[in-house]
Amino acid sequence: MAHRESRTGRRRASHSMESVLTEAVALLDEAGASALTFRALAQRLGGGVASIYWYVASKDELLDRATDHVMGTVLADIEKFPHGDDPIDNLRAMAVALFDAIVERPWLGAYFMRNTDAQSNSLRLYEKLGRQTLRLKLDARQRFHAVSAIVGVVVGSAIDMGQEPPQEVLDGAVDRDAYLHRFADTWRELDPEDFPFVREIVDEFDGHDDVDQFRSALELTLAGLRLQAGA
Repeated sequence: MAHRESRTGRRRASHSMESVLTEAVALLDEAGASALTFRALAQRLGGGVASIYWYVASKDELLDRATDHVMGTVLADIEKFPHGDDPIDNLRAMAVALFDAIVERPWLGAYFMRNTDAQSNSLRLYEKLGRQTLRLKLDARQRFHAVSAIVGVVVGSAIDMGQEPPQEVLDGAVDRDAYLHRFADTWRELDPEDFPFVREIVDEFDGHDDVDQFRSALELTLAGLRLQAGA
């Protein structure tokens, strides 16, 4: 991206778009979107706030470009995957890679595909997912819905896992399993006539594994896609 021209003859910023995005991602990783301000970013880069405007016009643009910066790494990793004969297997591998990236960076899910004008890498990843559906006997609407469902399962599950734990878990007063067990015990006391489903699954909820839950949701989605395509 070219530096913006100065109308007042100011010197151009000494840093680069790469350094701006690298430090923006670092701030997002440390404390989320609320911590990403032009002032905080300028302090990390060792320049003035005005220098950031050489590269981005607003915080929204900065968030979109920081997201795409990370997605470039995810896309590069996915491009190294060996593509097998089964498009469903390929979709699974790509979905898991995207899931792992968003779990590692919970802020990422909120901005992925938000603005594809500024997120070329995100759009390319979306295209890569879609190309696998071109190998299945589906129409355009079915392909669109298939990729939307996969992205929805991935992003929704990853964001849910990335939520900050309750304060007592953060403080170490209780661990995650004990925290869930407390609710499970309450559920076990519910009237089975009023809550037959909750009583049925309470043992599965108690101490469940979030990653296993995501993979199960993904498999249900992919199984439905395979059935629809008659693959």
